Amino acid sequence: MEKTEIAKHTIKDSIFTNLFQDKKYLIQLYRALHPEDTETTEDELKDITIKNILVDACYNDLGFTVRDKIMILTEAQTSWTMNIIIRALMYLVQSYHEYFERRNDNLYGSKKVKIPKPELYVIFTGKRVSKPEYVSLSEEFFNGEDCAIDVKVKMIYDGKDNDIISQYVTFTKVYDEQVKLYGRTREAVTNTINICKDRDVLKEYLSSREKEVVDMMMTLFDEEQVMRAYVESEKKEAAEKAAEEAAKKAAVISAIEMCQEIGLPVSETIKKVAGKYKLEENDAETWVQKYWRRERDNQ
Repeated sequence: MEKTEIAKHTIKDSIFTNLFQDKKYLIQLYRALHPEDTETTEDELKDITIKNILVDACYNDLGFTVRDKIMILTEAQTSWTMNIIIRALMYLVQSYHEYFERRNDNLYGSKKVKIPKPELYVIFTGKRVSKPEYVSLSEEFFNGEDCAIDVKVKMIYDGKDNDIISQYVTFTKVYDEQVKLYGRTREAVTNTINICKDRDVLKEYLSSREKEVVDMMMTLFDEEQVMRAYVESEKKEAAEKAAEEAAKKAAVISAIEMCQEIGLPVSETIKKVAGKYKLEENDAETWVQKYWRRERDNQ
């Protein structure tokens, strides 16, 4: 089956990543996830988000550690898929790999290394009737059976008391409403920003970075449009190539049958087919052997 690739991150995901690159908002996210911890400061948070350096590399929306004791990986998701569990596992393995490299830990040594406790979250902003609190690898992929490794992801559908999670979710809903009204246009983007500022939703972030946010969102519109146009072009080219190959196949088969009808031997038919259709003699022989009707050859 043909593999179709489009832009990997939606606009909302990109705003999510951009928002929490600022520790001022990252600490708000951490406190929303851990309201019991009132002592941790911005300086004790370290961004470990896997960067998108290579096109096909594994990279995530957000990752950070808290005093090297907790490793938090968080994804923003608009469409429901249990494959997010697999991706979370891949992000976790990659994040641990980079963590140990930064510390120059010797994983082959006798001394036990220190490892931060992992916490995996997905902030889901799409529509869904069933809203499980957790999804896990063992439950979803192995029918709840014990397995060598398990991954448990906490699903978040909204925040509390207008916290940063709640504001982000509201932003995505306003954006969806504006896209329904105005399509994927600059007007939808600017309206989303203005409405959110009026409602005190990510107001400080949107006010201080309005031009950056608009440019980022519009650039992603353009990138996705270009990517879709490229995919359509590739599909069209593949279809045209398939049609050409089918036509050539039909012509070669017809030529073989004609040669056989007029009584040419196999060896002569191979030469004629190779010359007429610019085939290597070995390829022409394969064609003739495949489509030569043996019952006539035996007469």
